[in-house]
Amino acid sequence: MSRQKTRSQLDMVNQINMTPMVDLVLLLLIIFMITAPLIEYAIDVSPPKFTQDQKKRPDNEKMVTVSLNSKGEFIYKYRALSEAQLFQELNTLYKTEPKTPVMIRADAKQPYERVIDLLKVVSRSGFENASLVTQAEDVK
Repeated sequence: MSRQKTRSQLDMVNQINMTPMVDLVLLLLIIFMITAPLIEYAIDVSPPKFTQDQKKRPDNEKMVTVSLNSKGEFIYKYRALSEAQLFQELNTLYKTEPKTPVMIRADAKQPYERVIDLLKVVSRSGFENASLVTQAEDVK
């Protein structure tokens, strides 16, 4: 016995089902929302090269040097200090000489987080003028 299709059954076949298309659009939206922030980190950034004649400080200007050695220790005045001790030393100095620039020297093998920790200590102690020390590029 053959089945005959009624008019209502034929109409249902001719209509486009929107549900899969909406699912696809939402899926694409989610993919773009996840990948868009990642594109920012894929940008290749070349920091400016440092040459000896770019910026020189006056020879008579006093500055403070704080170092982060290869062991991850904070060094101030040739002494290894904890984070709290370094904060106390810098805070005491800031009370007497607030305009003194702070030079931060960090070992290249130290993770970025440790350098940020050192910057936070310098900032919390009150100093606003902090600079990172880099090695000069060999000019050929």
